[in-house]
Amino acid sequence: MLKKLFVLLMVIAVVALGASNHIQQFKQTKLALSGPYYDLPAGRSLSGLCQQWQQQQLLSKSQCFQLKVLSLLQPELRAVKAGVYRVQPDLLLNQLALFRSGKVAQFSFMLREGETLKQSLKALTNAPYLQNDLQDPDALQQLVSWPVEWGPPPPNLEALFFPETYFYTAHSKASDVYRRAHRSLMQQLDRVWLQRDSTVPFTTPYQLLILASIIEKETGVLAEKPLIASVFINRLSKRMKLQTDPTVIYGLGDRYQGDITRAHLKDPHLYNTYVHFGLPPGPIALVSATSLQAAANPLVSDKLYFVAKGDGSHQFSASLAEHNRAVQQYIFGKKP
Repeated sequence: MLKKLFVLLMVIAVVALGASNHIQQFKQTKLALSGPYYDLPAGRSLSGLCQQWQQQQLLSKSQCFQLKVLSLLQPELRAVKAGVYRVQPDLLLNQLALFRSGKVAQFSFMLREGETLKQSLKALTNAPYLQNDLQDPDALQQLVSWPVEWGPPPPNLEALFFPETYFYTAHSKASDVYRRAHRSLMQQLDRVWLQRDSTVPFTTPYQLLILASIIEKETGVLAEKPLIASVFINRLSKRMKLQTDPTVIYGLGDRYQGDITRAHLKDPHLYNTYVHFGLPPGPIALVSATSLQAAANPLVSDKLYFVAKGDGSHQFSASLAEHNRAVQQYIFGKKP
C-alpha cells in the first residue's frame, strides 16, 4: 500500500514538474503585434484575443491552449481593458500586462501661433485617433463663451483658441480639444488684461487680442514684440492708420497668392488697415502668450515705423524721413 502511494506521489510530482516546465517555457512566448498602436475594443475577452491572434498566425493553437490554462491558474490575466495602446514586439505576458494596466497611448494635437483658425481645423484631418466633430461651423460656435460686456459677438472665431500642444486619448473628440483651447485663451487673456499698462487705449480684452494677433504676424523675434506693440499704440494715439500687411493678407483670403500688390493695398475690405483707421474688426491669427503680454505692456517709445531687415528682425524709426532711408537700405539695398 505504501509502495503504491509512493509511486502515485512520484507520478504527481513528475506531472507537476512537467507542467511547471511548460509554464516556464510558455512565459517566454513572444507576441509580435504590429505597431506602433494596437486598438483593443471594448468587450473583447482574453479568449477572443487569443482566437484573433491565432487567426493572424501570431500564436499557435497549442500556445492559445496554454494561455487559457494559465488564465485558469491566474484569473487576473483575463482583466484586459479596452483602449489604444502603444505596442512593440514583446513577451506575450508583457503585452497582457500592458492591456491590464489601462495605460493607453497619449496623442497630441498642436495649435500653432500665427496660424489661422481655418488652417488649424484643416490640420485635424492628420490628427491620429481624433474624431473630427467640428466639420459643421455651428459646432465650433457652441464651444465659445462670449462675455456680454465685450459688446457684440465677433465676425468670426479667429484667435479665440490658445495655441499650444493638447494631449488626448484615442477616439476623443476634436470639440473637446478646442473647448480646452478656448478656456485656456480666455484665462490667458483675462490675466494679461488685469496686468495691462493703464495707458493702452483699449476698452475690452478683445481689442487687446486683435492687436496681439497683428504683433504675432509681424515678428517672430520675442525681444521685438513690445516695441512692435509700441509702434501700433503710437499710431493709434496719433490717429494714424496702422498700415500693416498681415491684416491686408488676412482680409484677402484665398485671393492672396503670395505677393501684395498696389491693388491689394487699395482693396476696401474691412481688414485693410491701409484704407481704414483703427483696429480691424477682429484678430487675424492664433496668438501666443508673448504677443498678448506685448500688447498689454508695450514699450514706451517714439517709434512710428518699422521695416524688415531681411534676417527676421526690423529697423525701427521715429520719423517718415528716417523710415524712408531704412526702406532704401533694407528693401532696395542702397547704402545709407
